Amino acid sequence: MISASDVSAGYDGQMIVHGAGLHVDSGEVLGLIGPNGSGKSTFLKTLYAALRPRAGLVTVDGQPIGELRGTALARRVAVVAQESPGDLPVTVAETVLLGRSPHRGALASFTVEDHRTAASALRMLEVRHLADRSYATLSGGEKQRVLMARALAQQADHLLLDEPTNHLDIRYQHELLDLVGRLGLTTVVVLHDLNLAARYCTKLVLLSEGRIVAAGTPVEVLKPELLNEVYGITVEQVYTDGCLQLLFSMPSEQLGVGTLDLEH
Repeated sequence: MISASDVSAGYDGQMIVHGAGLHVDSGEVLGLIGPNGSGKSTFLKTLYAALRPRAGLVTVDGQPIGELRGTALARRVAVVAQESPGDLPVTVAETVLLGRSPHRGALASFTVEDHRTAASALRMLEVRHLADRSYATLSGGEKQRVLMARALAQQADHLLLDEPTNHLDIRYQHELLDLVGRLGLTTVVVLHDLNLAARYCTKLVLLSEGRIVAAGTPVEVLKPELLNEVYGITVEQVYTDGCLQLLFSMPSEQLGVGTLDLEH
């Protein structure tokens, strides 16, 4: 499980997250949602020790995350961050194989089992056909799926994803999140698409201006009046095949705001 309590964090003296907390039990998929600038990615970074909280505590299976270092942390927590690692001068197969690094010694070669695990991750993300391609030549969506495969190759029990559906078309967005749910890992995922969050997350945490304003099941969090207050948009709940979905419309008083005057 992953727990955070009273976490405050920020950069260069500016606080972004204020007193935030969450709890994710084994096998749950928790979605972090909220408007741009609400602190989702900052909060997520504290959960995998990329950012040290100014206050509060983050634990993984009851152990403070600050006590985990290097390979010990990588064996427990796999991450797909929003920032791309850049155009790695390696093939796709080699990129995914790097996910096995926490499971071998510094000078040890990759084993047959490492190669099998990496190949399995490539198949799961449907990028096996790209194995011999240079990572640098891939499209944004292909890179995203390769990085997800690398995270799965780590075989960690906890998975932290920052907007993993970026650059993916509709089919792959749904396939990736469906796969995440079927993996049975303890997962925290930052999502902008509220309908994806409603469909694939077991819990949601809604942030606004760095503070948690709601937490619970999708039905409990995605209430029209709350979303209107946080996002400034009118929301209607509908159910399709028993699954909650949201319909959006702009409030009438906001229609036309910010339109271009093309005649001048």
